[in-house]
Amino acid sequence: MSTNQGSLEFKNKQYACTFEITIDLIGGKWKPLIIWHLGTKGTLRFNELKKNLPHTTQKMLTQQLRELEADGLIHREVYAQVPPKVEYSLTELGKSLMPLLSMMCSWGDNYYKQGMGE
Repeated sequence: MSTNQGSLEFKNKQYACTFEITIDLIGGKWKPLIIWHLGTKGTLRFNELKKNLPHTTQKMLTQQLRELEADGLIHREVYAQVPPKVEYSLTELGKSLMPLLSMMCSWGDNYYKQGMGE
């Protein structure tokens, strides 16, 4: 973990270490799941993402997608047609998170199998 005796400034925010930057970018309940679905299923439209995340609201999903796009982790492609068509996919930076998320998924599988998930 990269640390600094003082603090790190990144995108006009102060962080204690680079791990904190990572958590800020992909932390929370929905961002890792959005990245996971885009990484395992490929390009998805908003409604397809919503079906894969049935417990999130439309407002929350929209907010999370905007943040991930602003941070350069996902790409939003808007097609000029009626009705409007918008697709989301991972950027190369977003794809680089897949090994990390895969390890987290494996850890969760092992935890569940040990009976700790009950």
